[in-house]
Amino acid sequence: KMCSKRRITGEAENLVADFFPKKLLELDSFLKVIHILLTGILLIPRIEDGNNFGVSIQEETVAELRTVEGEAASYLDQISRYYITRAKLVSKITKYPHVEDYQRTVTEIDEKEYISLKIIVSELRNQYVTLHDMILKNIEKIKRPRSSNNEALY
Repeated sequence: KMCSKRRITGEAENLVADFFPKKLLELDSFLKVIHILLTGILLIPRIEDGNNFGVSIQEETVAELRTVEGEAASYLDQISRYYITRAKLVSKITKYPHVEDYQRTVTEIDEKEYISLKIIVSELRNQYVTLHDMILKNIEKIKRPRSSNNEALY
């Protein structure tokens, strides 16, 4: 049982140390490229009476993109906070090796972080799928929010 627990802990540490930060940075880079592409192709017309559906789609897409960017940044921050907390506990274990509560606490926060990372993976998947779906379904409205009246662009 102890060997299995060490193996799981080792796998979790590898995920936290290598895989997740790399994937979150890839997501951040991907979102920045999408953001640049969207803002580069967006011809946002003035709000007028009627025919504003395409404009609202553009605004919703950019808002969703910003939300996902913010959440990805908070996930990276969470991983950093985990390492800081864990390092402080390991330091206390070194200083007070006879206090078993510190050792238990490290195990507890490792398990908590593992569960948290499973949730983050699910959230990232959902966010990728939502953005992908939103952009694909609305690409024409994103590119050209109005079929006519292009003189009103600014």
